[in-house]
Amino acid sequence: MTDTLSLSPESIAEWIPFAKAAGFFFATFILEDVAAVGAGLMLASGTISWPAAFIACFLGIWLGDLGLYAIARIGGRRWFERSRFKKFAPKVAESERWFGKRGTLILIFSRVVPGARLPTYLAAGFLRAPLPGFLLVTGVAAFIWTALILRLTELFGAKLLNALEAYKHGGFILIGAGVALIALLQLFRRAALNFEFRKIARLRHWEFWPGWMFYPPVALNCLWLAIKYRGLTLPTAANPGIFSGGIVGESKHAMLKELFANSPEYTAEAELIPSGTMDERRAKLEAIHARFDSENFILKPDIGQRGVGIKLIRTREQAKDYLRQTNAPLVAQRFAPGPLEAGIFYYRFPHESRGCIFAITEKIFPVLVGDGRSTVTELIEQDSRARLIADIYLKRFHARRDDALAAGEELTLVVAGNHAQGCIFRDGMRLNTPALESRIDEISRKVSGFFIGRYDIRFASEDDLRAGKNFQIIELNGAASEATSIYDARNSLWDAYRTLFKQWELVFAIGAANRKLGVTPTPLALVWRAWRDYDAMSASYPSAD
Repeated sequence: MTDTLSLSPESIAEWIPFAKAAGFFFATFILEDVAAVGAGLMLASGTISWPAAFIACFLGIWLGDLGLYAIARIGGRRWFERSRFKKFAPKVAESERWFGKRGTLILIFSRVVPGARLPTYLAAGFLRAPLPGFLLVTGVAAFIWTALILRLTELFGAKLLNALEAYKHGGFILIGAGVALIALLQLFRRAALNFEFRKIARLRHWEFWPGWMFYPPVALNCLWLAIKYRGLTLPTAANPGIFSGGIVGESKHAMLKELFANSPEYTAEAELIPSGTMDERRAKLEAIHARFDSENFILKPDIGQRGVGIKLIRTREQAKDYLRQTNAPLVAQRFAPGPLEAGIFYYRFPHESRGCIFAITEKIFPVLVGDGRSTVTELIEQDSRARLIADIYLKRFHARRDDALAAGEELTLVVAGNHAQGCIFRDGMRLNTPALESRIDEISRKVSGFFIGRYDIRFASEDDLRAGKNFQIIELNGAASEATSIYDARNSLWDAYRTLFKQWELVFAIGAANRKLGVTPTPLALVWRAWRDYDAMSASYPSAD
């Protein structure tokens, strides 16, 4: 006999309350009060329980409040500090002090004043109101408000339901249609206010989705892995030789220095320019440049993510301009001409004598070719892919956006091999060979405390790369790096998630194996502090090439 999976009426009945609660939970992210009223009407009709209705609406409202706060604190503040409006920083600081004194009362009153919540919670995040206080005040206010709305709707909703009884199910359909229409109108209004049409078109291509849209399933998977392996911070133990395992705050120079000491023939030489006075940093950079004995070199932040701040320096004036923009520690690196580049994701368990290549990413640097008539802006708009991220390219070439390229003239749109900067990624596992895997494993085992992460390398010949020779490592990223081959446009969204889920399973499993060997994960408070420091520092980084 074979067992068959079937749904009994009893099992379906058990799932219905959960489905109703889930529906109201997600509805609060669109129109929280409408969702609460809808839940109250179902309470009045006896089709949902009080605990289910209250918990769903309360958690949805509270998490929605936190989401607005987070968007403004992380995204909004970062945008402000990089924009031309940063000249108003003193006024913002004054507003922070003012909100710090009156924030509690403002948050309380915003809960009951129509239309006040969205701007108030965004303002609280932008003005960096303390997170614990924000959560406490909004949590208590949402608790009371949700209970009040549900109770009032339950009491007076019965009269409305009785009036609709003559229409039987038509009444409920009418209410549902009204709620749905209001929700859709609200969603459209927010989309029109917050998105350019280009950005809406970009949503058709998942590789360009913003992080808040793409990463929630990955975050939920990591939460499950944290439960499975009994440790939220286990990824920080995956690479004991790197600060926080390479999650955040790790020094690029420290890793490149060790790589160059152990595998100099495969590593692009790099030196650190610490924070200091402009004269000190300029003198240090000139001395490094002289030792490189090369006209061109790379400047990039010592602590950075997603290719932010990477510049190919061709003139002294470019170098001086970079130093004027930021006092953060920098890495000056010998330019590896390539011209080909790839990302190789590697892993090895601590008990294993040999590691493996998990993924390879081919990096393609898009090029505009002039026709003698079209401007840089027009050429970008004519390219079906480039126009989707035209804002990135046009920001980089703002001084040339109205220049017409001569017939046959080429303009490389990005130098940094990073998808976020406009580089095109392709699955490159066709380049993998036993010889290449052996070479990467040999290099990796010489790096103390390194078990999982991604090498970014430049090379001139695919045949040489397959043979495991004649390439230069320009960066090594730790546990937070991605198998970036997922961003191949030929991949489905599910393929991308499946690869990331496998990758994070490896990170947690290696972290757990290291914990058994006595490695202590980095405390969450220290990881959070490192992220805050990086977030503040990155606001001064120049735009990447």
